[in-house]
Amino acid sequence: MIKPNVEFDIITDIGVDFLKENNIKGLILDVDNTLIDLSRNKIDGLDDWIDSIIKSGIKIAVVSNGRKKKQIDLLTKKHGLIYVFFALKPFKSGIKKAKKELNLCYNEIAEIGDQIFTDVWVSNRTKMFSILTKPVEMEKSFLQKFKRRIEDLYKARNWGK
Repeated sequence: MIKPNVEFDIITDIGVDFLKENNIKGLILDVDNTLIDLSRNKIDGLDDWIDSIIKSGIKIAVVSNGRKKKQIDLLTKKHGLIYVFFALKPFKSGIKKAKKELNLCYNEIAEIGDQIFTDVWVSNRTKMFSILTKPVEMEKSFLQKFKRRIEDLYKARNWGK
């Protein structure tokens, strides 16, 4: 079954204490609808949250299925973060690249993302700690709405929600 270890409303709700209590030494962060909204704006408080994570000694890599390196550069250069773009999640190749750069074991890494069938699935298959957040903004395209509906049905059937 594809189910996250834990769910949060938004990434900035995830505190350093929670991560340390769960032996998390590194984070792999999804981009679209996790760190930024559909208009490509960073969520409120993201820079402060990233700063607090870095100051705690937890390493961060940004991994996106997006193909636009420029977009990821805007998010990562300010903080000097590792990034992998066009990661092809739920395949493992992009995650493996990030893990290698983080220089940590999978069980010391948490992946944070908003999608069950990409983020959570690859996290669980690699034995990382999986954290599901709600999407920052609801998608407007038919395909994205359809995908979210499938996720909702899956959750209702398998998670008892």
